[in-house]
Amino acid sequence: MNPKLLIVDDDDEIRTQMKWALAADYEILSAGDRASAAELFRSARPAVVLLDLGLPPSPGTPAEGLAALSELMAMDNLAKIIVITGQGEKDIALQAIGAGAYDFLGKPLEMDELKVLLKRCFHVARLEREFREMQQRLEGDSFEGLLGTSTPMQAVFNSIRKVATTDAPVLILGESGTGKEVTARAIHHLSARRNEPFVAINCGAIPETLMESELFGHEKGSFTGAHVQRKGRIENAEGGTLFLDEIGEISPMLQVKILRFLQEHCIERVGGRQEIQVDTRVIAATNADLKKRMGDSTFREDLYYRLAVIQILLPALRDRGDDAALLARSLLQQYSAENGKTNLVFGADAMHAIRKYSWPGNVRELQNRVKRAVIMSGGKRVTAQDLELEGAPTVAKAATLKEARESLEKEMIQDALRKHSGKITAAAADLGISRPTFYELMEKLGVQKLE
Repeated sequence: MNPKLLIVDDDDEIRTQMKWALAADYEILSAGDRASAAELFRSARPAVVLLDLGLPPSPGTPAEGLAALSELMAMDNLAKIIVITGQGEKDIALQAIGAGAYDFLGKPLEMDELKVLLKRCFHVARLEREFREMQQRLEGDSFEGLLGTSTPMQAVFNSIRKVATTDAPVLILGESGTGKEVTARAIHHLSARRNEPFVAINCGAIPETLMESELFGHEKGSFTGAHVQRKGRIENAEGGTLFLDEIGEISPMLQVKILRFLQEHCIERVGGRQEIQVDTRVIAATNADLKKRMGDSTFREDLYYRLAVIQILLPALRDRGDDAALLARSLLQQYSAENGKTNLVFGADAMHAIRKYSWPGNVRELQNRVKRAVIMSGGKRVTAQDLELEGAPTVAKAATLKEARESLEKEMIQDALRKHSGKITAAAADLGISRPTFYELMEKLGVQKLE
């Protein structure tokens, strides 16, 4: 079954001509005014719309067309709406893009250009809907924010499922910002301890003089300021999971006490003499090289092997394929809802920059940049400049939007070819388009195939 395309134009002859030209590839729906367009859109839910801004009762102005654009976007913000404008109406086109239109074409239409654009629109629309469906399937899942389709992340998900069924200690390794605490929470919530406490402590954020009391608790009067008896984090995690983040920062003295707890499952509070049995699972995490620290005797070898019964290595975001784009779209949806901004989408330059950037701060940096971009963005499209990505492609010097779009498309095509050593199939998949569309764009933009 062909995908549905809605054509909205007050000229019946133009609608008929376009139907004949496009009927082989699409199921054509047509409307001549805003009301009938909205009714068709509501009932048929086409993924792509061609919208002439000059609609009755005032076809000489774009007001009715822009109103139709807003109404359709309100019904489905994933719809790709291509607006049709007269020549020289650049300001109107910009206004439409700011209101959420996917792209624009000037009259008279070039059918070859339209066909290429339609193929890209339908492909992007399909990917976005698949992503939305995947999000809905993941909603409420115990992975709690862990999202990724890359091979390294699928391996992480498999490891989480396996270790969650045991009580074995787990050591999570990975760069800062890769999601070590989220992974620990996922293990906890998939385990039989899910209804008991999950207690986290950052071992690098608490002064060494206070760390022992934080972990093991203290008795009244055990030191200056200890006015009451207080349980530590280990006791608070009774029956549940204790997460020791940045375990590599623990002092040698505390390493001994943690090792004893792991071996005997009992503790003594600071200033106390009573042994207290505690049933808690321990998950530790670090971005430090513990084997190197064992070599220079700053981390105990016996503690390492107690903690690292099972190891999970979280990949850096730069090594996760297209997960950065996937995560960015998810975060954009989340933060735009939190800030009361609807229909926000990433512009092509923003997605290009997200894919090219190395993300030294990993997922945490991506979260911060997207959150800031949502707050600072002025239109419906989040740009690379909103994300403040270094080296983000700029198209500001182009004379027209069409030239800007073609310049960016050419750069992305060339980058994809270089990245995949001239392999068309891989380059097209990287950009989310088909091989025929990739070839069409190469020919249109004058891009030569790499030898």
